[in-house]
Amino acid sequence: MSAPAAVILAAGKSTRMKSELPKVLHPILGRPMIEYVLDAARSAGCEKIVVIVGHKAEEVKAALSHHPDVEFALQADQKGTGHAVMMSADNLTEHDGPVLVLAGDTPLLKGSSLSRLLEVQQQQNAACVVGTAITEANEGLGRIVRDTNGSFLRIVEQKDATPEEAAILEINTGCFAFDGRQLFKALNQVRPNNNQAEYYLTDCAEILLKDGETVLAETAFNIQEALGVNTQEQLAEVADILQQETA
Repeated sequence: MSAPAAVILAAGKSTRMKSELPKVLHPILGRPMIEYVLDAARSAGCEKIVVIVGHKAEEVKAALSHHPDVEFALQADQKGTGHAVMMSADNLTEHDGPVLVLAGDTPLLKGSSLSRLLEVQQQQNAACVVGTAITEANEGLGRIVRDTNGSFLRIVEQKDATPEEAAILEINTGCFAFDGRQLFKALNQVRPNNNQAEYYLTDCAEILLKDGETVLAETAFNIQEALGVNTQEQLAEVADILQQETA
């Protein structure tokens, strides 16, 4: 079995940053924010990292070109998170092991949390482990729906949630550990059946469950780790947190 690989999503635009610089290259304590995600993936044992580029792709590639374990895949048209991960298929053709899927704008991710996801995936021989966190500040976040036995059922986005589902405090962090083969099998079944006509990575969990595969939700993260940086204010907050951690 191959050592774990990571796919890091870094293709999107970020109008809320109000900057020409690609979001994942905004510096935190002198380093592009995506480098903190690379660190976490390596700390969890990932030996190959595929960064999905799109908006200002050449700029992102140039900034990360000195990392020997980083490869790139181009998402020329932004058609959703599932479509982004599909772009890594050629990079992972020979990969026979687990794959972490992470967001490039989550610099507070910890390697220990990602290791926990991979540990559960391998111990349970799971096709997918959804990384979750518990928070009362769940506004706008996908909720984790479980059955009466506590087993994972699905991820429900807030706009689609019933009042009961909206009250759920367990949220999807956007961090996933997949069996690599099962990931691309599921991606091939994802359809853009939503208002945005996008391919959602989150659909993979439900597809695999319906196929009889093991899909789990593991509360491996605190909410801080899961929060993406979308504004200059959030960038400053993250810088303060990282400075305190390294002080």
